[in-house]
Amino acid sequence: MPVTSGNLRSFEDAASRAAEAIRSAKSALVISHIDADGIAAGSIASMALGRLGIGHSVVFEKKITEEVVNKVNSSTEDIVWICDLGSGYLSEFRKDGLVITDHHVPDTRRNRRQATLDDFSALYHVNPHCFGMDGSIEISGAGSTYMVAKKLDRNNIDLAYLALIGAVGDFQDSRESGLISMNRIIVDEAVRSGDVIPENDLRLFGRETRNLVQFLQYSSDPELPGLSNSGQSCVKFYSDLAIDLNYGGRPRSWNSLAPPEKKRATEKLLKMLGNPTDAKHLYGEVYTLPRFEPGSGLRDAKEFATILNSCGRYEDAETGMRICCGDRTALEDAERNRTEHRRNISAAMSYVKENHLMREKRFVQYFDAGDQIKETVVGIVAGMMLNSEGCKKWLPIIAFADAEDGVKVSARADRTLVDRGLNLSAVMKKAAELVGGFGGGHSVAAGATIPPEKKEEFLEIVEDLVSCQVI
Repeated sequence: MPVTSGNLRSFEDAASRAAEAIRSAKSALVISHIDADGIAAGSIASMALGRLGIGHSVVFEKKITEEVVNKVNSSTEDIVWICDLGSGYLSEFRKDGLVITDHHVPDTRRNRRQATLDDFSALYHVNPHCFGMDGSIEISGAGSTYMVAKKLDRNNIDLAYLALIGAVGDFQDSRESGLISMNRIIVDEAVRSGDVIPENDLRLFGRETRNLVQFLQYSSDPELPGLSNSGQSCVKFYSDLAIDLNYGGRPRSWNSLAPPEKKRATEKLLKMLGNPTDAKHLYGEVYTLPRFEPGSGLRDAKEFATILNSCGRYEDAETGMRICCGDRTALEDAERNRTEHRRNISAAMSYVKENHLMREKRFVQYFDAGDQIKETVVGIVAGMMLNSEGCKKWLPIIAFADAEDGVKVSARADRTLVDRGLNLSAVMKKAAELVGGFGGGHSVAAGATIPPEKKEEFLEIVEDLVSCQVI
């Protein structure tokens, strides 16, 4: 794929204008999302501001609400910098000196009051969608934030690895089994700064922290025939290859294997899959962070992102930011979040399966978790369900969970559906608006908040919209 499918020069010009506005500020408020991408983005913004000596505070939000809009519009800081959020609510903001570094589909309603978004001098909007690029795969919110940080000071190239973690946390490496386009530029800069080692390897989760059996047993994307969910079969797999599960009385991880051992195991796994698509998902580019100790949970980009996610989902994004900013003591707090995260995800998956919550219409499949699954993790559960046995990958999945301000909706789809025309961001936005809610996101992953009594009507609208999109 080319370096970028859109106008890189115009994107960089927008980043430069944002940087100029930030550089002249004496105070700033940073508002960022709570997921891995948002925490990485907020950390990049905070460190870039701190290095300039600009006094600032950082707050993390699950989504843009009326309260958040009011916080932005009433802010007395010279600059409000919104990271990995905000593009979908452009028409709501009135704050002079507003910087938005995002990658979600923008709110086009603002165009009714201006010729183009960039003509409005009080708003500095850095978003790939404005420049002909796909924000779901070409650059993340952390990436957009990093591009501004780099314009503030070229030395901020040492933050490139955090932008990479944000992209991996948003699964932007999934489609091509590696990062592409503008994310590729960021990878190259992280390599030059000595912070990332890209290499080809198995792309399963847990290369550093899971023991060898768990590494294969808990694989779900792709599923490994005869191995996924079967610890006994995984033990035999390694035994047949003469690979010891322990060394010095301690369990071995995938990354502790010698290259010949890895090669034997990888070749056998690829033969077992057979399907070229699954093989592509299994083996591709992975990212090692050499500044962190082996087995720490931070040395692999995918695991680092998971730690950040676990912090944000349990209302502790600040701990995630401490890790990003170099506070190694925060890792112990994050491990508690990660343990709780794993426990809740496992329980949530079991709840959906054991209670047979999955339902199916002609064009979508869905489940309603009520108050039994946290709204902050229902999207993760939906994505995992989509890749689990019993779900149909050729149908998008819609998940409902109760939230304080209504019902949280999370939508996920396989990339093959997006290639056929599906755009979940447009579906969620339109369907939510028609029932008095709001929504948005990406083509492959999106969400909404709707009134509790409107779930059935919402589903019918989604069904109609999906049927019109997918060819």
